[in-house]
Amino acid sequence: MEKDVVLQTHNLVKEYRLGQINTGTLRGDLQSFFARIFKKDDPNINLLSDQYYNIENRTHRALDGVSITIKRGEAVGLIGANGAGKSTLLKLISRITLPTEGSLSYRGKVASLLEVGTGFNGGLTGRENIYMNGAILGMSKAQIEARLDQIISFSEIGEYIDTPVKRYSSGMFVKLAFAVAAHLDADILLMDEILAVGDVKFQDKSLKRMEQVAGEENKTVIYVSHNMTTIRRFCTRCIVLEEGKVVYDGEVEKAIEVYTQRKKLNYSAHNDLTEARRRYCPNHLVRKVSFTQCNLQLNDDCVIRDKSDFRLSFHFEAKEDIRAALLKVSFLDATEQPVASAISPAFDIHEGENILEVSADISGLQQGSYTISGGLMQQSEFGIFSYYDNVEQMCFVELEPEDTGLLWATRIWGRVKLPPLKIGGGAHE
Repeated sequence: MEKDVVLQTHNLVKEYRLGQINTGTLRGDLQSFFARIFKKDDPNINLLSDQYYNIENRTHRALDGVSITIKRGEAVGLIGANGAGKSTLLKLISRITLPTEGSLSYRGKVASLLEVGTGFNGGLTGRENIYMNGAILGMSKAQIEARLDQIISFSEIGEYIDTPVKRYSSGMFVKLAFAVAAHLDADILLMDEILAVGDVKFQDKSLKRMEQVAGEENKTVIYVSHNMTTIRRFCTRCIVLEEGKVVYDGEVEKAIEVYTQRKKLNYSAHNDLTEARRRYCPNHLVRKVSFTQCNLQLNDDCVIRDKSDFRLSFHFEAKEDIRAALLKVSFLDATEQPVASAISPAFDIHEGENILEVSADISGLQQGSYTISGGLMQQSEFGIFSYYDNVEQMCFVELEPEDTGLLWATRIWGRVKLPPLKIGGGAHE
C-alpha cells in the first residue's frame, strides 16, 4: 500500500449460506444432520420461521467484488439501501468475519462501533468498562488513564461512573459507549448509524468529536448511515453500495444524487410488496393482514403533477375479518427523514383479498423525490397504535418543480400534517 493509504480491499466477496447452519450444541447439530439425511422434519427449526418451509442450501452474496482504497484522515460515508452490504463490509474490516474471496489490508488499530455497547459488561462499573475496552484494543493502562478524564467528561455520566452499567439508563449507556470508542487510541474508526445516540445536544457534540477525530487528529473514519444530512455534514467522501457492489465512489453530493436516482429505478407505478422489508410487525406466517401490492395512479415515470389529488391503490390479504382498521401513509424525503404523513378514517377489512383506494392532498410538500411507506394498524381505547403490517418502502415518487410559491428547506426537520386520507374505493373481497 502507498504511504498515506490505511485501508485497501481488492475484489472482496462475502457469501452467506441461507438457512440454519448450526444449533449451538453438538446434540442439536447431529439431530439436524440426520434429519436432512433421512429427509425428516428438522426438530431444531422454528415452526414459525420461513426456514421450515424452505431449507435448501442456498447462498447470498452480501459483497460482490468490492475494491476500495481509503487514505489517512478521510471521513468516508457508506450509503445504500438496506441489504446493500454496508454493515457486512464493516464487519470484514473489523475482522468479525472473514471474506469468502479477495483480500483486505489495513495499517494501524481498528475500533468499531457497529452496535452501541458491544463488549460492555453489565456487572462492571463504567470506569471498569473503559479500562476493559481499552485493553481489548491493545492499549496500555497508562494510555487509558491519560484519556480517562476526557472520556468521563464527554460521556456526561459524572458521579455515576463508578456505578455498574446495568443500572444505567439507556441514554447513559449509549453515551458512555460512544465516549469510550471516540477517545481510544485507534487509527481507523468504524461506525454503523452510531451518531444517532443520546439527545439532540449529545448528537451534535458527537458529530463535532468525529469531525475533530478525522480533521485535527488525522484519523480515518468510515461511517454508515441512512441520514443524508449527517453524511453531508460529516463526510468528505462517499461510497454508494448496491447489491454488494460499489456503484459510485467520490464526492458526497454526487453520491447522494446517484443513490436517490438508483433507488428510483427499483420502483414503478405498480409495486409488489410481498417480499418488501417490514417494521414493527410479526413474521408473515402469523400476520393477520399483509400488504401485497401498491399501485400509483400515475404514469410509469412516477411523477406527481396534481398535488391536490394524489391517488394510491393498496392490495392486501387478510386471514380474518378486522374491524376499524387504519391506514397510515408517510412521505420520506431524499435524506430518508419522515416529513409528512396522513391517516385514513377507520374501515373494515374482510377475510381474503382486499383493495383500498385512497387519495391525499399533499399540497404542503415541496418539489423533490419522496419514498412512501405505509402501515395497517388499529388504535386501542387508550390511544395506542398496534401494527398489523408496516412496509418501509412501498414506492418512489417525484413532485414536479413549481414556478411560484414558497418552499421549505429540505435540511430542516419538517413535520407536515396532511389532511386525512380520502377513501375512494372500499375494502372488499
